[in-house]
Amino acid sequence: MKRILIVEDEPAIREFEVINLKRVGYETVEADCAETALKIYDEDTQGFDIALLDISMPGMDGFTLCKELRRRSLELGIIMLTARTQEMDKISGLMMGADDYITKPFSPTELNARVDSLYRRVEMQQVKVQKTVSDEIKLGDFVLNLRRRTLSKSNKNIELTQVEFQIVEYFFTNPDTALDRNDILTRVWGDSYYGEEKIVDVNIRRLRMKIEDTPSSPKYLITVWGMGYKWCSEA
Repeated sequence: MKRILIVEDEPAIREFEVINLKRVGYETVEADCAETALKIYDEDTQGFDIALLDISMPGMDGFTLCKELRRRSLELGIIMLTARTQEMDKISGLMMGADDYITKPFSPTELNARVDSLYRRVEMQQVKVQKTVSDEIKLGDFVLNLRRRTLSKSNKNIELTQVEFQIVEYFFTNPDTALDRNDILTRVWGDSYYGEEKIVDVNIRRLRMKIEDTPSSPKYLITVWGMGYKWCSEA
């Protein structure tokens, strides 16, 4: 069964999320704070597909919880709940390792659509690992292992979330080709994605911090102004 960890300190909002996600087939596990959520995650034996995290909670906040969960798993799908007026919350959550965000207040339709979209991506990647035939793609100092879902640079491993891996895989199968933001969005998040195009830019920024020697002056993952991005194989 599809399993989701819901972390929300406000009972009414948590109940709203649980009711609506159960209706569309998710097994929900609840936590009213980040500390409890980590305990549940660490002691759970079945595993979770997705974690839905509120940002503003007493004690440990959602950003720190996101970071801790991402340390424990690169495959877990993570969605942050942000306030409509807090633009930096969205960016900060993505930079901490979240895959997506939902802005409060949100409807049952949006909640289900965003969670389903992320679940399909997580599930698709698991199936893709099992069906992979070609093991590696090499570009310069980088090696992308499709079976193990890893990226290395000069024989040093670079930890990637499942979304980051999908982005890199798209670039590695289209080296030295300018890829439009919308094409990246559709390829990685799907054509039914409910969110905003800027999620691509934030993930590119996060990737640069991991792969570039000088992230502010990238030589591998470069911007193609007015269009999108390109991976330079001869950098």
